[in-house]
Amino acid sequence: MNQQLNRIIVKGGVLSPGELKYICESVESLGLKSISFGSRQDILLSKKVKQEDLSQFDKLTVVEADEVGIENIVSSYVCADIFPSTSWLTGDRYLYILEQFRSKSTLKINITDPKQRLVPLFTGHINFIASAHEDYWYLYIRLPGWNKTEMYPALIYSWDLDKIETAIENILQEEPETIETIFELVSDAIDTNNRTVDKPLKVPFYPFPYFEGMNKIGMDKYWLGLYWRNNKYDISFLKEMCELCSENKIGKISITPWKSFVVKGIPRESKIIWEKFLGKRGINVRHSMLELNWHLPVANEDALNLKKYLVSNFDQNDISTYGLTFAITDYSKASYYFTSIVVQKNKQPEMIGNFQTRDTYNLYYAKEFDPNTRDYITHVQDVDKVELPGLLMELSQLYFDKLGSEKNEKLFQTTKKEVLEEEAYQCQDCLTVYNEVFGDITQNIPKDTSFETLPESYECSLCEAPKSNFKKKILIKKV
Repeated sequence: MNQQLNRIIVKGGVLSPGELKYICESVESLGLKSISFGSRQDILLSKKVKQEDLSQFDKLTVVEADEVGIENIVSSYVCADIFPSTSWLTGDRYLYILEQFRSKSTLKINITDPKQRLVPLFTGHINFIASAHEDYWYLYIRLPGWNKTEMYPALIYSWDLDKIETAIENILQEEPETIETIFELVSDAIDTNNRTVDKPLKVPFYPFPYFEGMNKIGMDKYWLGLYWRNNKYDISFLKEMCELCSENKIGKISITPWKSFVVKGIPRESKIIWEKFLGKRGINVRHSMLELNWHLPVANEDALNLKKYLVSNFDQNDISTYGLTFAITDYSKASYYFTSIVVQKNKQPEMIGNFQTRDTYNLYYAKEFDPNTRDYITHVQDVDKVELPGLLMELSQLYFDKLGSEKNEKLFQTTKKEVLEEEAYQCQDCLTVYNEVFGDITQNIPKDTSFETLPESYECSLCEAPKSNFKKKILIKKV
């Protein structure tokens, strides 16, 4: 049974040591000794607290356990500077962008870099994903009630993200059913600095990263990832850590979607101080990858015990799960998964009398074991708990078999590729590309419209240069 808990909104999963210390002191005064982290990078209180008790803390945005309609913004700020990233999307850029957004949103918003693997790209209703063009984002939308995620037909300017999201929230009452309707309504409501989509989003495959322990950044700094098995972080420890952050002039602490957090920018000369601090507290910072790559519902003892059982079996059988991620959920959880493999608990059948039945489970895995495909395949259904370890090991083996064959196939393809030339037209001022495959919906130009047939009044969607400013360009494509 999932326990509903109060949530404290942490916009983008980013907060200062001072803010975290204030949160700790606030909830500690109400008798709490620990806090937890949620999958949307928010903070969960370890026991239910009355709203009137928290209302005295005016700096906190607190969501009641049974309240709906207020969501936290997820961001991959936590990955900036420590994992693969889009070159223009720095930590500072995330912070400027997050500053635009209001503290309360009715939709789930994700602001992510497609080159990192730690933070899911498509679990929001509104998913902004960085493009190769500086300060422009793809937008993928899945409104409540929609069965699939649709791409918005324009790239969004960094300083329009909140404006676009607010406009979409304002049209929800009209119950738009298509992405074209949303585009039309938003375009009518606000002025934006959109850019045409000149190439589809490509999400590269990266193995799931190891996000724990003390790791180097550049020449003279470190980042620290901390994870506790039970997701109950001791308040006294967190307060002392915040003070240490302040002494080291560390400005931000970031929460991951994996019930852990990261401290970036530890000076080299302070590394031994941090190691001593963790050692005196008995904090282990080198858990096995077998443990770190699991996503569980918060405050669910059954799920935690099942994970321990499965991890123990993996460990005893020397199974590798490098690059794989796992989730445990149940039949009542209507969510969009972001792990490679999902263990779903079935609903118990209604029984007459005192009869009892064992729990059964379903196993699903993402297509190509990549959650970003958003396509899950059923592996088995209605199996007992004792069968799960063997079946998960079977999936692990299948993953590595496919990984090897895909590599070989790609190596083979590189020797057999043919080069195709495709014409496009590029603005000589801002380098925006007009690709007839995509058209230009910002000016009502449909797909598959050749450049020659565009009206002479056509202008660059970004800098408004005239059609005559576009020059033919050959795009090289290998197939």
